[in-house]
Amino acid sequence: MNAQRVSLRRSRHDRIIAGVCGGLGEFFGISPFWFRLAMFIAFIPGGVPGVLIYLIALIIIPNE
Repeated sequence: MNAQRVSLRRSRHDRIIAGVCGGLGEFFGISPFWFRLAMFIAFIPGGVPGVLIYLIALIIIPNE
């Protein structure tokens, strides 16, 4: 079997801000909507947890 290996990268074509959620969606094989919803929920309590999570992901995950 030749399974295609998908590496974790920020998406260039499925992005709203920087492609973090689009890249996570491609990597895990699910809709980026769910990652965007999780980020939105993390932004609700004052914004700091969501911003921190997003910035860390932005720095760690390389661009496509």
